[in-house]
Amino acid sequence: MSDSILSLVGLRKAFGATEIIRGVDLDVRVGERHAVIGPNGAGKSTLFHLISGQLAPSSGSIRFEDRDIAGRSPQAINRLGLARSFQITNIFPKLTTFENVRLAVMRAYGMQYAFWRFIDRDRRIRDETERLLELVRLRSRRNTVAGEMAYSEQRSLEIAMTLASDPRLILLDEPMAGMSNEETAYTAQLIRDTTAGRTLMIVEHDMDVVFALSDRISVLVYGQVIATGTPEAIRADAGVREAYLGDEVTA
Repeated sequence: MSDSILSLVGLRKAFGATEIIRGVDLDVRVGERHAVIGPNGAGKSTLFHLISGQLAPSSGSIRFEDRDIAGRSPQAINRLGLARSFQITNIFPKLTTFENVRLAVMRAYGMQYAFWRFIDRDRRIRDETERLLELVRLRSRRNTVAGEMAYSEQRSLEIAMTLASDPRLILLDEPMAGMSNEETAYTAQLIRDTTAGRTLMIVEHDMDVVFALSDRISVLVYGQVIATGTPEAIRADAGVREAYLGDEVTA
């Protein structure tokens, strides 16, 4: 049995004549925090789209827990245990924090929204919603309309909604984007705490967060992985410094 939870082999994605992902080979190990970094336009979000089912690859394979998931729908992939949050918050801004998380929990239980008027009677849903709010430190904001919360709180809410399906692999796409230094530090620690015992794959531009949070890092440049290694190895790699980090970064 492989120690990889996710394995990409020869993965390619083209839009017409333009190839965005150009033969990516990448393994994510069970239980690790694996960052994907690279310059704008490198193909990081496209890579996440392929893994999570928003796009089908042009060629190559995507195996999650030894199942081929290439081309499956996002819903089917999520049911297998892979969940993703997006660069832009994916919440219901007119609903309360509690209602947002409850919807995610209902989806995880396979319940349709037509059951809304009966849902307050379901203790399983209520207890799991409360547990997730506590986990992301939003219980005191349970009755706050989500659209009125601070951006960092909205990202915390989205993490709770991502965790509702009890995923074994979580994909986070630029979770710190648009945050202040204080919000970034808070959210980084929240991610560390809430993903303990799970596998995390993260795209992030804040290099301080990447180097502090990650067990391994892959560098994507022009649709190809040019290096994978520990934070120390990536920081010391001359080719990575030249292609992305800059010569001012030293080991």
